[in-house]
Amino acid sequence: MKSIAQKVFDIEIESLQHVASMIDEQFSQAVEAILQSKGKLVVCGMGKSGHIGKKISATLTSTGTQSFFMHPAEAFHGDLGMVGENDIILILSYSGETEEVLKLVPFLKWHKNPSIAITGNPNSTLAKNATYHLNVGIKQEACPLELAPTSSTTATLVMGDALAVALMTARDFSPDDFARFHPGGRLGRKLLVRVKDLMRTDNLPFLEPGANFTQLIIRMSEGKLGMVVLGTAEKVAGVITDGDLRRGLVKYADVQQMPITTMMNGNPIIVNDDMLVYDAEALMLERKITTLLVQNSDSRITGVYQIFNQA
Repeated sequence: MKSIAQKVFDIEIESLQHVASMIDEQFSQAVEAILQSKGKLVVCGMGKSGHIGKKISATLTSTGTQSFFMHPAEAFHGDLGMVGENDIILILSYSGETEEVLKLVPFLKWHKNPSIAITGNPNSTLAKNATYHLNVGIKQEACPLELAPTSSTTATLVMGDALAVALMTARDFSPDDFARFHPGGRLGRKLLVRVKDLMRTDNLPFLEPGANFTQLIIRMSEGKLGMVVLGTAEKVAGVITDGDLRRGLVKYADVQQMPITTMMNGNPIIVNDDMLVYDAEALMLERKITTLLVQNSDSRITGVYQIFNQA
């Protein structure tokens, strides 16, 4: 099985190298047309090409080129209404003769939408009727039966990636731009998301330092954060976590009689609410803690941030 896997990689790598060698001025012209367009890039493909097209469209959208996928069969049942007069159509069909795709050609010519065809046959009907043609013709599919699209779909996907990267480069698409489109990803959290965006702000478990042990247990349970803050939002005396509580139960024979301040951490870490989540989590990992108190610009505690609450 290992040798089969290696052969598939070898065949597909060779196919990509072959396709790369055929890239010509049509690619540059297609990129320039997209850059100059005032509309969206509509991606269209049938079957396996459609699945590849959806991924290409998603990559384009997340890297600065507005795009959406249109199923060619659905296009003739109303979805053509999504195509604007300034849109460019990116059509995928390895044979260049896919019936559902070719039925789009008259509409595009009538609607005067420029089209970019990605096919494996420059002499196909689709290639000849497209404004620009990108050739992804391969020498061999990795499928031993030469039936299942393998090398051809890989080549089409990489050509789509090449378009996306070329457009990113031309637009000077930056890490900050990428982060704005991916606020939930690692880079987005690093560059954009701040503690105030994710911190817990409701029912913060404040407790008077003079409270008894029973009140401590009740308030910790009510707060559902595994900790209490001794003091007020304006003046914090310390915090008691469930870990502090467990250690107190082990250390002291009669916790009911001792002041709860005996268990508290009198020097909790407090961060500003505009601190980046990335930096806050790095601090928590460094200090081996899971909870931070959060203060606003008036030095008032307004939230609690816990690392293990984040997906």
